[in-house]
Amino acid sequence: MTFPFIIRLTLCLLVCLPLGCTRREKSSSGSNRLSEASSPYLQEHADNPVDWYEWGAEALEKAKRENKPLIISIGYASCHWCHVMERESFMDTAVARIMNDNFVAIKIDREERPDIDQIYLQAAQLISGNAGWPLNAFALPDGKPFFAATYFPKQQWITLLNQVSKAYKTDYESIVRQAEDLTNGVQSYDAIRMPADSTRGFGEDTYRQILTNAQPMLDYKDGGLSGAPKFPMPAVWEFLLQHHHLTGDKKALQLVTLTLDNISKGGITDHLGGGFARYSTDDKWLAPHFEKMLYDNGQLMSLYAHAFQVTKDSAYADVISETHRFIKRELTSPEGGFYSSVNADSEGEEGKFYVWTATEIDGALDSVTTEVFREYYHVTDTGNWEQGKNILHRTISVGELAKKIKMTPGECTRILNAAGAKLFAIRDKRIRPAVDDKILLSWNALMMKGYLDAYAARGDVNYLQTALSNAQFISKHMMRDNGALWHSYKDGKATIDAFLDDYALLARSFIELYQATFEIAWLDKAKALADYAVVHFRDKRTAMFYYTADGAEGLVARKMEIADNVIPSSNSVMAEVLFLLGEYYGDESYNTMSVSMLNQVLKEVTTSGPYYANWAALMGTMVFQPFEVAVVGPDALVKSRQIKQEYHPTAIFMGGTAENLPLLENKLIPGRTIIYVCRNKVCKLPVEDAGGASKQLTISH
Repeated sequence: MTFPFIIRLTLCLLVCLPLGCTRREKSSSGSNRLSEASSPYLQEHADNPVDWYEWGAEALEKAKRENKPLIISIGYASCHWCHVMERESFMDTAVARIMNDNFVAIKIDREERPDIDQIYLQAAQLISGNAGWPLNAFALPDGKPFFAATYFPKQQWITLLNQVSKAYKTDYESIVRQAEDLTNGVQSYDAIRMPADSTRGFGEDTYRQILTNAQPMLDYKDGGLSGAPKFPMPAVWEFLLQHHHLTGDKKALQLVTLTLDNISKGGITDHLGGGFARYSTDDKWLAPHFEKMLYDNGQLMSLYAHAFQVTKDSAYADVISETHRFIKRELTSPEGGFYSSVNADSEGEEGKFYVWTATEIDGALDSVTTEVFREYYHVTDTGNWEQGKNILHRTISVGELAKKIKMTPGECTRILNAAGAKLFAIRDKRIRPAVDDKILLSWNALMMKGYLDAYAARGDVNYLQTALSNAQFISKHMMRDNGALWHSYKDGKATIDAFLDDYALLARSFIELYQATFEIAWLDKAKALADYAVVHFRDKRTAMFYYTADGAEGLVARKMEIADNVIPSSNSVMAEVLFLLGEYYGDESYNTMSVSMLNQVLKEVTTSGPYYANWAALMGTMVFQPFEVAVVGPDALVKSRQIKQEYHPTAIFMGGTAENLPLLENKLIPGRTIIYVCRNKVCKLPVEDAGGASKQLTISH
């Protein structure tokens, strides 16, 4: 595939000299139409002199009527370089004049419209092999892209605008050919075309081979995946925990604990306020992009909970508690929903809220406390980040610190806790980063599951109550009478038809909520969501699911999300949901759909394991066969919680005081609580104590 205009354009841009930040000019006409947008990110652009539109018929019809190309600018509220480009270019009246005269400009929040983002992100990847945000795409009036790239300094952006405008007016036929070629590329990007095959094409050898093939991608020195930047990628370590459990591979567990230890010690963790930043820019987990995303914190709470179940390391329990405090304090709405993110920037500077100079530390603490704190968190006079500032991070334990400075561990802990509380109070008086307070369904489902996994591991009823409050909020505000879902909620209003990840992740969390409460209504809701998705999202020929429902209009491509990334793909989660529903309801059609989906990605799972980690975990459950744990009787919840204090990744829990599922039939004995551990519907000898059941759940390696 060749793009002649793009080649000429790229050569032109290479000789353009980037300029620094320019002055911010206020729009003389006041707010533009984005002032009415539901997205906080779009609202931030309401004072731009650019005549922004939201995606929709009004913008597309204007472009067709005036025969102007589209500028589709995509970002999100906590994106640092999105804000930089806005300050440099979109607030500049001269730049805005070029955009308004020659283009129809559309601004998109990628978190509200991931379906649109997918299309133009893949266009950028096809052109250069790179993509990110801010994402700036140029398209025909019908939305077909002919060029896409990321951040541009102001002068390069002006050059690009002029080049594109000129080419559109003087070489229109080439632009159209290029748009057709690029759109065809986007439509076929990662497309699955093979018909479905429900014959299981994998076994234990296939599962074991996944980790063997993934070795070159794993960092056994610093944890995580090799190289920089380092993203947490929770699904990878969930798979390795499962792999250790199923195969006894100690090296897999060692890599998980190395990764989790270094994440929790590194600068990617907020050591004063709790919670995790999105990723580390270096390979040591030190210097993050400081935005905090709900989806990372939800998945990492699940991961640390599972690691605690395996290791009983109290440091992992502390991480869970600190993450909970952060979520409750900064990302929980009064109604029970979870907000999307906390910005990286404050006062126009990335990370300013979180970093410290040595002078600030010295001035806030007494001399003894300063010595202990600076030693533990590596605070130096010269700093480890920009402008002599320090990102707090640790490399040693409290015990090692105590030995080094000749104190007891208890003394060090008391000093560090007091210092942390004092510095947190000082930091709290700084100008805070903005919070993106829209509530996204899929991310809320991840956070709900994080709380449920934390409840299983720690037994803290506050975690369960938080999850229940969130589930009730979603049921009230984001579930529709016709079975469909809304994607986003803000200021009392739900908007945007939900996408596949909304259905899949919510169904998965509702299954987890059933396992925590044994309230059958949650499991029935999960089934209803999956059934709706099968009708409206599934491609019968391939057995895979489209990201958008069958009624979606106005997009040049209908995509499938296949590979797992920082969030597991919607198809891998849906395959997991279908498998679980098949087990619970005894409906083989669900299992058949799930196996067919996994067969479609079998080659990729075995050769690119870290990017198909959730698929790999599903394979592990299928290959080793899940345990079906039925706990029935008056103390069912108590005994179920006792069993779930241990790590049982392939166990499916059900029970209560009603025989309301096929596997619960004829199992109730009046006045007694009985535990049945089964596999493939064949049960071992019933027991009444959780310890006995846990022994029956032991995997023999």
